[in-house]
Amino acid sequence: MQTARELEVLRKAVDALRSDGASIALVPTMGALHEGHLTLMREARRAADHVVASIFVNPRQFGEGEDLDAYPRQLAHDSELLEKEGVALVWAPQPQEVYPPGYSTNISVAGISEGLCGGDRPGHFDGVATVVCKLFNQVRPDIAFFGEKDWQQLAVIRRMARDLDLTQPHVDAIKGVPIVREDDGLAMSSRNAYLSSEQREQAGALPRAMRDAIAVLSKGGQADRPLGNLREVLDVSGFDSVDYAELRDADSLEPLPKDNGNARLFVAARIGGTRLIDNMAVE
Repeated sequence: MQTARELEVLRKAVDALRSDGASIALVPTMGALHEGHLTLMREARRAADHVVASIFVNPRQFGEGEDLDAYPRQLAHDSELLEKEGVALVWAPQPQEVYPPGYSTNISVAGISEGLCGGDRPGHFDGVATVVCKLFNQVRPDIAFFGEKDWQQLAVIRRMARDLDLTQPHVDAIKGVPIVREDDGLAMSSRNAYLSSEQREQAGALPRAMRDAIAVLSKGGQADRPLGNLREVLDVSGFDSVDYAELRDADSLEPLPKDNGNARLFVAARIGGTRLIDNMAVE
């Protein structure tokens, strides 16, 4: 497995991988890899001849007061995991390599980026869309994989790719992979490592409360009461606050008063200093 830290090295390495007409899958990450990330690598290996994984803690998607400096950086450990998964190339640039002096371009995806995490984290999805577009241009993959835990992020990236007529990858080759969960149902996330043992136990209430709400929502009634009950359950379970608990259309992300046959439940809640997000289909 090769690691590239400079763009010129990356481009030469990608060209070498493509020299025999081989296909390339890209899996963008911010590192601190867990089983959810490794599942993405395995899906990518099944879909393409070679896998390129990026590890880049993108400063442009962190807002004021968020955990940019505290975000775990463990390139050596992550690289060991990626090599075991058969990844061919790791793209791990420094911030100045991605955003050189004088950098002044930003990609903003209106509509689908508004509300949910976009409402609580102004500018976050501009940072996501910008860096992912750059990663696509740098690696030029045939296919790319993202986790469905960040469902709104995936929707923003697909909208960006469609609107900008990207071909490497084409929007149809931007794949979502289902959420990988812990034994108690909590969605795997690098931020779970911030939880104390007590908070980690309390956090298991999040997926349970979501499943209980979905059991009611799937019967077709109005969403107000089950969403209110979900908030109350999280409050008594030790969560400090709920940023949002909303029912939305899975494709358009438009808010829904009740299940329309294509609904997802989206929740973001805080426990201690950690913000946890999750989403589940109503079925």
